[in-house]
Amino acid sequence: MTGHGLATEYEAAEDSPGLLLWQVTNRWQSAQRAALKPLGLTHVQFVLLASLVWLRSDGAVTQRMLADHAATDPMMTSQVVRVLEARGLIERTHHPADRRARSLSATARGRRLADKAVLAVEACDGAFFKPLPDTGSFVRDLRALSGGHRAG
Repeated sequence: MTGHGLATEYEAAEDSPGLLLWQVTNRWQSAQRAALKPLGLTHVQFVLLASLVWLRSDGAVTQRMLADHAATDPMMTSQVVRVLEARGLIERTHHPADRRARSLSATARGRRLADKAVLAVEACDGAFFKPLPDTGSFVRDLRALSGGHRAG
């Protein structure tokens, strides 16, 4: 037993990859919130709006496709889609191939906001990940942890 009486295999808390991931994720999320705040978007709103714009180039996008692409909970995706729709950033129409489904698309206003937001998010990422010697390697490691999922 190490870790000041805690039954852990680590000599120091800072040796735990899970704790480090938690700490880094919280710092990164805080930075993203600050970058998106002037645009009036939460991070999840940005992810879903940008994902919709990205996916829409391939044709009709259902809410399920959007949730799968963003790896978000379908119920939460539904709630955020309603907020984005109420703000006039996305719209729902009849799906061309499935009468039961709705097709999602970003409005012109939503696409403009997504373009502004992606610049802010990528600038934030650039500053946040700058201390890493090789972000390409880091992205490959993250992809392995995400189950090999490569969005879009």
